[in-house]
Amino acid sequence: MATQWKVSGTYFESCNCNAACPCVFMAPPTEGECHALLAWHIDKGSFDGVQLNGLNAALFGHAPGHMLQTKWKVALYVDQKATDKQRDALTRIFSGQAGGHLANLGPLIGEVLGVKSVAIEYRASGKQRSLTIPKVAQMEIEALAGQDGQDVTLANIPFTPVPGYPTVVCHSKQLSYKDHGFSVQVSKKNGFYSPFSYQA
Repeated sequence: MATQWKVSGTYFESCNCNAACPCVFMAPPTEGECHALLAWHIDKGSFDGVQLNGLNAALFGHAPGHMLQTKWKVALYVDQKATDKQRDALTRIFSGQAGGHLANLGPLIGEVLGVKSVAIEYRASGKQRSLTIPKVAQMEIEALAGQDGQDVTLANIPFTPVPGYPTVVCHSKQLSYKDHGFSVQVSKKNGFYSPFSYQA
């Protein structure tokens, strides 16, 4: 019998593409390659009876060209606050091993650089989202102001890690990442945030 699990909460990301990132429309990245940091904060979740409320996960990905035509390098980071069982659940869910929507990314991944248990600090304030992994990553994004100050949103995106929800288009205040031989430092580039819900 397959393991029953469900997680939901806040998803957000930033990358080195101009906003809005063309990769989500199945077009080439604006800089020829894409460095992206994806993050999830679980408000409510469980995996085979193991509670996951309040935990975080992040995934760094590098695509050397068109995201659907090249193989990515990825690195997964899971919350060090997690117990051994919670850490195993987070790793299985956000690597796609447990099934669900993220399993669809599997064929695109050429190399898994590693899985690390780290401190992950998540913050949400109004139209801002931020994430800190000490000595590894810093991401801060803020929603673009649209007509009458309303959020700029995209719905029914053809290529997304978060199906079923409109996403808010953001600019990054900063995106930095340094691990596994990569050194990324950009600002005023693309960001997205939205709710997320996965299950299997």
